[in-house]
This record gives sequence, structure tokens and C-alpha cells, in this order.
Amino acid sequence: MKWNLRDRSTRLRFISMAILMAGLLGSMVIYWNADPYATDYQLDETKKSLRQLEVYGGKANVMASDLREWIGGLWHGRSLAVTVAVLSALVAAGFRLAAIPLPPLPPPRSGAGGDKPRGIGDSRR
Repeated sequence: MKWNLRDRSTRLRFISMAILMAGLLGSMVIYWNADPYATDYQLDETKKSLRQLEVYGGKANVMASDLREWIGGLWHGRSLAVTVAVLSALVAAGFRLAAIPLPPLPPPRSGAGGDKPRGIGDSRR
């Protein structure tokens, strides 16, 4: 099998597949090395602390605290492996989408409007 990487489309597919495979391989290594039983006791989860958060900042403060803890939890253990896998898939898809060439611009039309293009503030009637 001979690889012909001279074609632009083939090169871009190869690069995006390499990004995806590297990310998935990294996420598998993280998943296998993570401790499945590691849990951190959060003191902030008590009813008293949640009540104090609500008194001082309202429901928005409680929701912001939950969001912050959820995002912080994405970077530990097995959830980190899932995060890396999803991010690598998004980066590979984004690279592939960004590499798609745009169609050429149509040639300018010559017509009754003249050579000067009309701007936003022009009001010819």
C-alpha cells in the first residue's frame, strides 16, 4: 500500500485522523490509570452551607457553585478521560471543517448600477 500524501484532501484527512487517534489514545491511558474509587468529600454539599449560599447570593449563587463544582470535576479521574476524548473529537472535527475550502467568489456584475458598489449609507432612487 503506497501512501500518496500529495493530495490536499488526503493530507487533511490524515492530520485530522492523527489528532483524533492521539486524543483517544491519551484518553484511554488516562482512563486505565485513574482510580475508580477515588471520591472527595465535599464539605460544601451540606444543607447548612447550601442554605448560607442561598441566603447570601440567592438561587443564582447556588447554581453558580454547582456549575463551578461540575466543571472542576471534569478534570479528575475517569471523567478527565471522557473530557479528553470529547475534546479531541471536537478538535479533529473543527480542523476538518476549517480546512474545507470556500467556493470561489462570483465575478462582479456590470449593470445599470455603475462601477461603484453601493454602500450602507447610499440611497439612490
